[in-house]
Amino acid sequence: MINRKGMHVTSKWAKTAAILRDPAVAPYVPKTRRMSEKTLAQMLQRYNMVYVKPDRGTFGQGVMRVERAHGAAQPYSCHAGVRKRQFASLAALYRHIGSKKRRRPYLVQRGVHLLKTGGCRFDVRVMVQKNKAGAWESTGVIARVAQKDKAVTNYHNGGRPVALDALLRPKLGAAGAVATERRLKALGLRSAKALSRAYPRLNMIGADIGIDRELRPWIIELNTSPDPYLFRHLRDKATHRKVLRYARALGRIPPARARQAAASLRGKKLGRTRKQ
Repeated sequence: MINRKGMHVTSKWAKTAAILRDPAVAPYVPKTRRMSEKTLAQMLQRYNMVYVKPDRGTFGQGVMRVERAHGAAQPYSCHAGVRKRQFASLAALYRHIGSKKRRRPYLVQRGVHLLKTGGCRFDVRVMVQKNKAGAWESTGVIARVAQKDKAVTNYHNGGRPVALDALLRPKLGAAGAVATERRLKALGLRSAKALSRAYPRLNMIGADIGIDRELRPWIIELNTSPDPYLFRHLRDKATHRKVLRYARALGRIPPARARQAAASLRGKKLGRTRKQ
């Protein structure tokens, strides 16, 4: 469940249980259960849309969006990758999921109807890292837009990193976008603190937060080995430099690679200066 250095918790179920102990964080965690045919049926009965995902896994691999439509001839659907299949019965649906998950333990989580841009869903990665004083700090925020026709937003699964402000400003205005980003950073910070009470050796967490149609944030998942290079896609290179600086100080990226990344950023900046 946790690696030798104590810096990476692999079980999503364990991480969910840990943050649910914090009453300030628990209301933002979608209902999550270990998956069986019974729990899948109960969750679909209650929410109509859920996500099923491996308890241990990265990059959105194995994640499926499952829905139930009332009154349809084939009321159940499963969306994995870019393919969506329909099923006449829960049993048929469950068999199909079983063929995909094989023997891996899976979770079923209440589905969040995410905000969209250009018809594609997006969620938010909040990077939270320990600073030199050993205190948690929100160091970066970036949106991840799902590839067209895909159910997951992960960058390594086709997701497109975008500045969050660019997506929120048209919907909420400048002030609303700033307030929402500040709220998400605060929620990411609280969730990191909650998780670190159970796993005190953690020092870097990527909080994946979804925003629903009512603008309510939901903590979809906490990643204890988040990719610090995701933030290179921001035009604001100061954020990327800060995330890398903290990651290097925490021993989470090799110094050589950190120097190469910094040199690359300096080169791009110099190139822009010469063009001006």
